[in-house]
Amino acid sequence: MAINMDLMRQKLAALRGDTRGTSSETSVWFKPEEGETNIRIVPARDGDPLKEMFFHYNVGEHKGGVLCPKKNFGESCAICDFASQLWRDGSENNDDETKNLAKSLFVRTRYFSPVVIRGQESEGVKVYGYGKKAYEMLLGYILDPDYGDITDENHGTDIKLTYTKPTKPGAFPQTTLKMSRNTSPLTDSRGETETLLGSMPDFDTLFKRYTSAEVEAILNEQLSSDGSAEGSSRETTRYGSNPVDDAYNELLAGK
Repeated sequence: MAINMDLMRQKLAALRGDTRGTSSETSVWFKPEEGETNIRIVPARDGDPLKEMFFHYNVGEHKGGVLCPKKNFGESCAICDFASQLWRDGSENNDDETKNLAKSLFVRTRYFSPVVIRGQESEGVKVYGYGKKAYEMLLGYILDPDYGDITDENHGTDIKLTYTKPTKPGAFPQTTLKMSRNTSPLTDSRGETETLLGSMPDFDTLFKRYTSAEVEAILNEQLSSDGSAEGSSRETTRYGSNPVDDAYNELLAGK
């Protein structure tokens, strides 16, 4: 029997803690393909269809980012504290390398919306992740009285998403969003709408939430690892056996 490649992708995604690597039939993620796709942002249970989440990237093997406990949940964050200390050190010593390392650890904002892919409603509600430019565009449409509540079940607005892959090395993909001129119902019946909205993914479980202590352990492991990011070994030497504690203490002391 041939190997089930979809199953292998799911296993790899599970190993990495990232469901985005699963097949389109099982993944909750909407990943645009080249060309045009019609989507519809659907009503969120909490009334916020444009969700902001905050991550730290470039930390160890956590390729999908680490949820920032400070920005997301109001708790302490060792990565934020360490990055701030690095930036201050780099600024005081005119050290661009240290400042660049700090920048790589600064918190980043990512935006997510629950969407339905037109023509693929049977797959249920998906999650679409996008950047600041698309977020500002969507927010502008929602606040425009000519469009209003684009997620309305009966009089919402479909969106034509055009995705263009980069054609040059180092370039980024381009995404444009264009609102339909006409409103339309989400489905043909109330029952279908309820079923569809009942498939809404739980945003609170999309990403693993680490405690402040776990985030500190992740950073400590990164700084003490031989394979850590560029400049980490130098910072480990500077701050000693427990670099996060030393950096944090210096920050509080106002050094």
